[in-house]
Amino acid sequence: MTSAERTPVLVDCDTGIDDAMALLYLLRHPDVEVVGITTVFGNNTAAQCAVNSLRILELVGRTDIPVAVGEEQPIASELEYLALHVHGTDGLGDAGLPLDVQTDPDPRTAVQLIDDLATEYAGRLRILALAPLTNLAHALREHPDLPDRIVDLVIMGGAADGPGNQSAAAEANIIHDPEAAQEVISAEWTTTLVPLDVTMREVVTEAHRDALLASTEPAANFVGAATGFYFEHFGRESYGRFSSPCHDALAAGVLTGDVVPLVAPRIDVVVDCTDGPGRGATICDTRTKWRGFTGITGGNCTVVLETDGTFPDTLVASLTKATA
Repeated sequence: MTSAERTPVLVDCDTGIDDAMALLYLLRHPDVEVVGITTVFGNNTAAQCAVNSLRILELVGRTDIPVAVGEEQPIASELEYLALHVHGTDGLGDAGLPLDVQTDPDPRTAVQLIDDLATEYAGRLRILALAPLTNLAHALREHPDLPDRIVDLVIMGGAADGPGNQSAAAEANIIHDPEAAQEVISAEWTTTLVPLDVTMREVVTEAHRDALLASTEPAANFVGAATGFYFEHFGRESYGRFSSPCHDALAAGVLTGDVVPLVAPRIDVVVDCTDGPGRGATICDTRTKWRGFTGITGGNCTVVLETDGTFPDTLVASLTKATA
């Protein structure tokens, strides 16, 4: 498949370990052409996340892809924290990637790059959002016709019928900027939400990590090394064992079609933008679950509620496969 035949994808991210896993998976996927990366605050500052993205691109020789720095603050509240403790002091698991990059970020803003790519690939571009949705909210405000030029939007974020991870109710990407998330999720485009309900059940294990470290592929070796930090943080806290959830990479797998959801109804989703204990919660109307989500009308978002748990195998196979 030629570059022109591949599906163009823009990735909006806050590049930490799981974002890097998603990027490397997409960069090796035969049906996808990553045409741009925009960064936003979240796991680190937007500026550092751009550097981290460039570090990943330099690792695999793809510095032709533009990386634009986006927003550093939520649209309607104060930034309260960055997830530095989750991703290591260098933001990528202290896995040994060079800290300095030889490539500069694109001079355009994230909103400019989003608009430019949506124009260049009008009717073909897909967006994968792996971070707070602030860049996309600003893009919608400046370019209200953006949804008309986009095939669809796949978001890693939220929690439907399960607990949050940054509060009892809220997932990290959404609680960082609930107002932006509400604007984006309620916009008139085809949206798929990949929440904690499924990303926490797709688990990268020690056996997966061993396979990555044993590979001769640089991308696999990096992910194997980086997941050591991730395993310690997520595994001990979330599962009580050395392992990690497959957050952003699973959303990438949903986008490519490597993950075919077992249950994914189109339902109404609203983000709690109040200042109470539910702030940042994605309120998903799952009341029809008891009849197998049949007979639903309307709904603003497809919400992935069940997957088969095998995507980590697919991810490892992709990263360890020898490249020409």
